[in-house]
Amino acid sequence: MAKESKQTNWRWVWLGAALILVLVFFSVRSLTRERIQVRAVEAVRGSLASTISTNGRVEPVMNYQKFSPLSTTVKAVYVHTGDHVSAGKLLLTLDDIQAHARVAAALSGVKSAQAALEAATHNGTLAERQAAQSDITHAQIEHDQAQRDLEALTKLQATGAASASEVAAARQRLQSATAVLEASQNTAKSRYSPSDVARAQAALDDAEASLAAARDVESQTRVVAPTEGTVYAVNVNPTDFVEAGKLLLALADLHHEQVRAYFDEPEIGALAVGQPIVIKWDARPGQVWHGHIERVPVTVTQYETRRVGEAVIKIDDDGDTLLPDTNVTVTVTTSSQSNALTIPREALHVENEKPFVFRVEGDQLRRVPVTYGTMNLNQVAILSGLNAGDWVATGSISGQPLQEGVPIRPVK
Repeated sequence: MAKESKQTNWRWVWLGAALILVLVFFSVRSLTRERIQVRAVEAVRGSLASTISTNGRVEPVMNYQKFSPLSTTVKAVYVHTGDHVSAGKLLLTLDDIQAHARVAAALSGVKSAQAALEAATHNGTLAERQAAQSDITHAQIEHDQAQRDLEALTKLQATGAASASEVAAARQRLQSATAVLEASQNTAKSRYSPSDVARAQAALDDAEASLAAARDVESQTRVVAPTEGTVYAVNVNPTDFVEAGKLLLALADLHHEQVRAYFDEPEIGALAVGQPIVIKWDARPGQVWHGHIERVPVTVTQYETRRVGEAVIKIDDDGDTLLPDTNVTVTVTTSSQSNALTIPREALHVENEKPFVFRVEGDQLRRVPVTYGTMNLNQVAILSGLNAGDWVATGSISGQPLQEGVPIRPVK
């Protein structure tokens, strides 16, 4: 009997030990395997700016590009790239033989048109007017003679010395002479109709326009600087043959430049006139230029493979270190907030359009709704829901999803 009681006690001991082992196992498992490591970051206050970066091209505000007005030969070039010139300086000359010939031909056309208009407004040329006057005088003489003959025959008929047929013939001759006289007088007065005068005037206007165009081309064979500036491109040499429309040289005031920046379509809505700009050029690393948006995009166009809007950036820094037609990077500050409570963007979550964060509270996470404001690529400003000094989780070391209430081990 005592032996059976002893065996029963041992069974209870072994059962208790097994139970303790199970409890220890689950406790260790709970304290180790279930406790995930999370990266934690403190919410701190500081300045936060939201920026957009894109590419752009430098261009002078006042740009003078000279193109060849005709196909000809370059006679002389008087400047080099980089020369600073004053207004009125002779830059290059072109062969002007063709231009002179065109001016002479156009001037001849004007003279002919002037003569034609003068003839139309004065009822003919001098020779035509003299001939008309001679015709009138001859017709007047014939008319007067026919008139005298008719009067003489009429008197003779009264005395029976002339027949009625002779009188009728004399009257016919007078009528014919009168018709010739009237025709000569009418021709002398209205040789040209109003439409003839209008056509002659139009021909003169066209000839004068041709002359002005020819003289303009002739004047362009001597290229002078229209304003003070720097020659930043010379594309020809003496004796070169150039086609009409070829770019000869370019001149600009490099102290007043702008940047044409290309913003992707989704970014256009964040742009506004006056927003500050930082400009960088790869050719001068470490150097920056400053400016502001002077004109926002007004339309969207295709630029290579992108749909972009063109914004004009006024460069505020005075200097000629940025060269025209260079490619630059521009960064615009679309919004900024001082003394903002900031956390990393990866700590912010949005579910059903409701933003929240996982705040670290001891060894657990708590889901906290927040509202946010300005953000950039790395940081976001929290307007409510957190306080400075709070720690938030940005993610787990193992890649496990964050959950509220899960035991954690913060890694700060």
